[in-house]
Amino acid sequence: MTGMHHGNVAVIGAAETTGLGVLPELSMIQLHAEAARNALADAGLTTADIDGVATGGPMPMEVSHYLGITPAWVDGTMVGGCSFMLHVRHAAAAIASGAATTVLITHGESGRSRVGMSRYAVRAPDTVSGQFEVPYGALMPFATFTVPALRFLHKRGMSRTDLAEVVVAQRQWAAGNPRAFRRKFRKMAASPFAFYRGSAPLFYADVVRLEDPWADERTSRVWIQGDLHAENFGTYMDAAGILVFDVNDFDEAYLGHFTWDLRRMAASLAVLGFAKAMSDEAIERMIDTYGRAYLEQVRAFSTGDRDSEYRLTLENTEGVLHGVLMRARLETRVGLLDATTSVEGAERHFSSGAGVRRLEDDERAEVEHAYEAYLETIPEVKRQHSVSYSVKDVIGRAGFGIGSAGLPAYSLLVEGRTQALENDVVLSMKQGNVAAASRVVDDEAIGAYFEHPGHRTAVSQRALQAHADPWLGWCSLRDVGQVVKEVSPYEADIDWGQVTDLDEVFPLLEYLGQATAKVHCVSDAGSEQTLVDFQTEEAIMAVMDSREDEFAADLVRFGRAYGELARDDHRRFVDSFRNGRIPGVPAD
Repeated sequence: MTGMHHGNVAVIGAAETTGLGVLPELSMIQLHAEAARNALADAGLTTADIDGVATGGPMPMEVSHYLGITPAWVDGTMVGGCSFMLHVRHAAAAIASGAATTVLITHGESGRSRVGMSRYAVRAPDTVSGQFEVPYGALMPFATFTVPALRFLHKRGMSRTDLAEVVVAQRQWAAGNPRAFRRKFRKMAASPFAFYRGSAPLFYADVVRLEDPWADERTSRVWIQGDLHAENFGTYMDAAGILVFDVNDFDEAYLGHFTWDLRRMAASLAVLGFAKAMSDEAIERMIDTYGRAYLEQVRAFSTGDRDSEYRLTLENTEGVLHGVLMRARLETRVGLLDATTSVEGAERHFSSGAGVRRLEDDERAEVEHAYEAYLETIPEVKRQHSVSYSVKDVIGRAGFGIGSAGLPAYSLLVEGRTQALENDVVLSMKQGNVAAASRVVDDEAIGAYFEHPGHRTAVSQRALQAHADPWLGWCSLRDVGQVVKEVSPYEADIDWGQVTDLDEVFPLLEYLGQATAKVHCVSDAGSEQTLVDFQTEEAIMAVMDSREDEFAADLVRFGRAYGELARDDHRRFVDSFRNGRIPGVPAD
């Protein structure tokens, strides 16, 4: 633009709405106005200083009238998501030509709440889009952006690596948004373990540079949980009605070195053990116990023929883990429903309360449409009685754990196995996130296998968890991948705050090693994945080659060293955060 205006035009203010995320209390025009007023304040201007307005979505005169501006120049160019880049160029030209002196450019989209916005357009069959795009699914950003991008790369002899530079640049800009990171950083600052839980991408950036003598062509390409640490284990009710203790939380699941799961777990034990003031010798023994139990179970899978029947249950566990299963057994579906729903007349609905957002009709229709597509992803062997799956109520929610804090989500109340109210089921439809391990796995075939992060999460869980949630599936909502699963009343986790005696710790870690071996070696009956076409247990045993002692010692060394590094990183992180040394993210 320099040649257009000879360097005499500048951007002097920029801002966003005061609140971020899902804002059902603000309409589309109110979002425009609030961000506009904040940008004017940032520039030290008022509406009286504005004589030009550019926007897309609403007409520029609508925004002008709402803000009390009488513009001499307007621009309502609308070409999709890039409209506002054109507005900047048009505004510079208008200023250079004397048509305007100060131009306000606004954008506001109630994309999730749909307040003050129409439903997404449906292409009529007699339009060009209806004839040549709709029949082939070439709609919305996933097609309209990627097709020309691939054409661009092809014509210029470029690769996806070149395109990745755009992503890197975008993340650098995003880092300048302090509010987008402050909440997560506060949680991570709480303790070294909380920091470790929330920094999986850092772990993979470190571990991918290390030599891995246990990784060959097969063992470097197995299904992994992706964020395995001491708090990612718990109970669930399987499709046969059996309470099972297993690895949980598959948001980061992907394919990679089997050792990545073990190393991440080992380092978490080192961080946890240090927090409990355990000696170095005790910490080493903890990691060794876990690693050897893992190898012993993998060996058992490699020599047995009934792997799918193996599970940790009330019948074959004791100690702390048995206590966790007993705690889950005491929970009831009615208890969960009473805590989150209420019955009015003869119908059950979600109760209002903190974190609950009621949906407008258009948004609910979109969620239910996505839900119908999700039903098609449930494997035939998992299908339930025909009375199941009818939707009774839908609400919006937001806010999850440290690793995926703030991802938008919906809760759906659906009919269970019978029409009895106590059998109703609560489902979660949550936006999938990009797996941390995928950032370091350079294999296009793996990335191309998944439709979106929600699909990747569900497929990975079925590949990793035998007897997986029969409600597990995926869908797409407004072109964003979602993972759908039951909110089970029978979920209970290890309370590490109550596990202090080493006589309790070591037997528990043996179970955790066995559970880790199971997710690596035993898939669900509904898993139809084709990415791993070999027996993982055989591949791991082959690379071991009777070197179990060497492997255990290697795991102990890594866990001790990386646990110490994580504690140091946490200290540096807190020091940098509280003193405002993280670029663009002030602590206060």
